[in-house]
Amino acid sequence: MGRPGTPDGPEPAAEPASSGERRFKLANWRVRSRLIALILIPTLAAVVLGGLRVATSIGSAAEYQRVREVADLVSGLSNLAHELQLERDLSTRYIAMGRPGGPALDLIHNQYDSVDAAAEQVRVKAGVAGDAFGDLGRQRIGHLKDRLSELDTLRDTALKSQIPPLPAHDKYSQLVADVLRLYDETVQGGVDEQLTASMTAVAALARAEEEASKQRSLLGDGLAKGMFGDAEFDAFLSAQSREASEYESFVASAGPTERQLYDDTVTGTLVDRSEFYRLRANYLQKHGQTLRRLENRSDDTERWFTAVSSKLDKMHEVEKQLSSSIISRSAGFQESDRNLAALNVTLVVIVLLVVLLVTAAVARSLVTPLRRLRTEALEIAGHRLPDLVQRMRESDSTSGPPEVQPIGVGSTDEIGEVARAFDEVHREAVRLAGDEAQLRSNISAMFVNLSRRTQTLVERQITLIDGLEQGEQDEQRLGNLFKLDHLATRMRRNSENLLVLAGQEPARRWSQPVEITDVIRASLSEVEGYERVVLNIPADVSIAGQAVNDVIHLLAELVENALAFSARDTRVIVSGNRIDGGGVMVSVTDSGIGMTPEEIVQANWRLSNPPVVDVSVSRRMGLFVVGRLALRNGIRVQLRPHDGGGLTAMVLLPETLIGTSLSPIPSSMGGSMPGSLSGSYAPSWSPQAEQANWSQPIAMGPGGLSSISGTGPVALPPGLPPSANSLGSMGSLGSSGGPGSPGGPGGMPASGGPTSAWQPPPARRRRHDYDDAATGPMPAVSATPPMSAPPAPSSTDEFLPIFASVESAWFRKPPVAEPASQWQQETAVDAGWQAAAAATEKPSWEGKTTSGLPKRVPKANLVPGSADPSPPPAAPAPAPALSPDRARSRLSSLQQGVRQGRAVARGEISEDQGYRTRSGEQA
Repeated sequence: MGRPGTPDGPEPAAEPASSGERRFKLANWRVRSRLIALILIPTLAAVVLGGLRVATSIGSAAEYQRVREVADLVSGLSNLAHELQLERDLSTRYIAMGRPGGPALDLIHNQYDSVDAAAEQVRVKAGVAGDAFGDLGRQRIGHLKDRLSELDTLRDTALKSQIPPLPAHDKYSQLVADVLRLYDETVQGGVDEQLTASMTAVAALARAEEEASKQRSLLGDGLAKGMFGDAEFDAFLSAQSREASEYESFVASAGPTERQLYDDTVTGTLVDRSEFYRLRANYLQKHGQTLRRLENRSDDTERWFTAVSSKLDKMHEVEKQLSSSIISRSAGFQESDRNLAALNVTLVVIVLLVVLLVTAAVARSLVTPLRRLRTEALEIAGHRLPDLVQRMRESDSTSGPPEVQPIGVGSTDEIGEVARAFDEVHREAVRLAGDEAQLRSNISAMFVNLSRRTQTLVERQITLIDGLEQGEQDEQRLGNLFKLDHLATRMRRNSENLLVLAGQEPARRWSQPVEITDVIRASLSEVEGYERVVLNIPADVSIAGQAVNDVIHLLAELVENALAFSARDTRVIVSGNRIDGGGVMVSVTDSGIGMTPEEIVQANWRLSNPPVVDVSVSRRMGLFVVGRLALRNGIRVQLRPHDGGGLTAMVLLPETLIGTSLSPIPSSMGGSMPGSLSGSYAPSWSPQAEQANWSQPIAMGPGGLSSISGTGPVALPPGLPPSANSLGSMGSLGSSGGPGSPGGPGGMPASGGPTSAWQPPPARRRRHDYDDAATGPMPAVSATPPMSAPPAPSSTDEFLPIFASVESAWFRKPPVAEPASQWQQETAVDAGWQAAAAATEKPSWEGKTTSGLPKRVPKANLVPGSADPSPPPAAPAPAPALSPDRARSRLSSLQQGVRQGRAVARGEISEDQGYRTRSGEQA
């Protein structure tokens, strides 16, 4: 489980673009939004244009409404002007006649009623049409109302005062002029040229009628007096001239129909007579003749008044018809524009509805299959395909890949083609997944086969090494055998890694819980440099039997990683404690090179999500194995940076893996350590100490791993000083010495009770329930964690508490002599027994080492007859050399046999047939 380098977790996602850029980028719009935008722009343009048409139609209708109201007001003004003209002419004639009273006055009073009625009608219509005029028009309407309110004063002045006819005529003419000025406002801002021309023609005709009415008044006054005054005649001539001018304006503005209407209406005998009287009066006045008897009749004044009044009435009739025509046409145009506006609104609404319906239908036809394609594609990518691949990986079936269910998009457009293409991709992915699963299955089978074969060889090797350890008396060779046994145990763990890669579970499981200290010691026996490990583990916790092998393997990988990536002069601390929520937390802390925060994040991700077997596994096999083992047993493993440098691997063993009873661990869980007892006899000794749930932590030295055979902790023997490298107040013991020598030929394990006699070792437990324990004593643990890791061993002669605690009594003091038996007899072999007893009571040795062990004198304690002085047997003769031809022949025979066996296995030949050679075929 390597640390340096880039972790193999998922690559960090690319930094997303800014939210504003993503929002406004067209490529990131939804399909529905794009369709709406595609149709919305022309739709909005159509709506705007339609709205403009509707607004124009509504504006035109409102303008026609104004024209109609103005034309209606003009009609009232025409009636008022016509009645005022008649009242003026009657009043001036009455004044010219000398105000005689009688029927002439009654006629004037009757005319007053007609004028008042027309004035009231104008007031009402002006109130309705007041908003149709501009500011100037409203001012003139107000001025006209004020002048109409002064009409009674004007009447009193004309009838009751001595005002001459011409001034009275002028005062009435001013009032009529105020009425006619409103005509000019009616033609302002017209929306229709024909209506504007018609209204202009009406205004011209009204002014022509006013000039004709003035002529009626002036000539009537002249006829009453018999002669024009100079001012009166000038006014008469001016009226004629203005009438002709206004008539020309009427003809220019009026249309053919309107001119024809005037020609058809303003005609007749009376009209011709009025024209004759006007011309006759001009002639007589110019020649200085009297105006009486224009036709040599006594009633010329009455006949003139009647003839001109007929002409004025006909002109007023034309004016009324033109005003009515304007009103009707304005109403028609208004109704037409209103209908057009309603039609435009209806069309816009219909267009909007059609566009919305078409947009919804088109968008639905696009979005629905796209959404289904997206949903099913995500379902396939996120659930169906991974689940199918997982089932194919876990299935042992050799049948072909399962049938792929197509996406539910049956259209033949581009979306349907994309769906079919995705179905093909799905099928190809399933096929590749099937091929990959088959390949992984084959590779896993190869891993299992290689691992089983290697395990078989390693187990046989360990068994052979155990046998050699039992019969070996040489101290150096025994230590080498222990090292070889340890290497074999590590080889077995590497083989088990292949089984983990292949997804295989341990072939054998424990049926009873095992104490956690034994589990951790067994894991330490599978790593190199175990003497640098300091334990601080509770002694009252056990691991459930079904998880013992996996926990040993997992901890061995973590400890080996900590040892490999930390300096040789540093310690690795393995501590543990129970947690409140249940379970046990085990931590492996080193002071190594550590990892970057990014590497820790990636490593933790891979621990919680073990990947499939790929090329990265070859670089970080330990990380993969730990993740697989943790996932298999529900264990949580997490890497954290250590405050003092290095890493801490936190292993949370759940409550379900914590057992209730203890079982001793077999030697199959770990190899023998150098210096541990392996089959040779050695005196055993156990110190008398108080029992406690926690025992002191002991650093694994090269002298061997201690084991606890009882329930009490291992303590120092009485009378021995504590280690110089112990942690003092913390109560923990750490070995700081170098590799020590075993206390005897085979080392001295701790046993259940003290004794000074030689005892045969217990029957060896075989590995995997058939090997005896080959490991030496295991270290004890303490409840008090060490403050810091002590330095690694640097000297080979330092004091070792582990050896001091198991120092044999026969090295320090003679045993208590037993009384001689009364059946004791002297024999020929008594010399040998006596020499052995003497060597036992007082062995020959030269001083002690710094570790307290005696220095033995070679061959000083030999028992007579134990050594054969005869020379060693001669070495066996070497085997004759094998010639190259002979070697080639043997290898060819071997190759031929292998080919023939494979051919028989494939069914190409039978067992009783020879090898059948086929063209182009090679086994």
